[in-house]
Amino acid sequence: MNNTQTQTDATAKIWELIRNIHVAMLTTTDPDGALYSRPMATQQDSFKGELSFLTQQHSGKVEEVRDNAQVNLTYADTHNSTFVSLSGTATLSRDPARIHALWHPTFTAWFPGGEGDPEITVLTVRVEQAEYWDAPSSSLVRNFQILKRAVTGGKGSVGDHERLAVTPRAS
Repeated sequence: MNNTQTQTDATAKIWELIRNIHVAMLTTTDPDGALYSRPMATQQDSFKGELSFLTQQHSGKVEEVRDNAQVNLTYADTHNSTFVSLSGTATLSRDPARIHALWHPTFTAWFPGGEGDPEITVLTVRVEQAEYWDAPSSSLVRNFQILKRAVTGGKGSVGDHERLAVTPRAS
């Protein structure tokens, strides 16, 4: 398999796992090294190696990204036992076209000035590494596999786990 195919497969797998999980936890690092996580609504309808979010220009996360652009996004769907951790580099933008592409009218709850609100900033994470854990969605199957591992001393699989390197593709 060539590198392009590998990257296509990696981004497709990540999107398959996160597309129905509408909130990610974004983790940043403050200047003292403390980690901070907060929920961010995913607004995209595809994934090509980057994920973008609208946020407030004057917020802790924006200041933290300016000081240290290495971030982590965590997606969790406990109902289906799907967990995804994405690490990468964050950038900030005030590009009106990017804001427009991500805008939804419900965002006026956070940005009272609408799409042109001067507080809107686009935070984009260029995903470099991904790791996921995906167990069967049937609790009966999952519980059987857990029991099997317990009885066999940890042999057998409860689900899929993989680490992926991601190189964002041009849009």
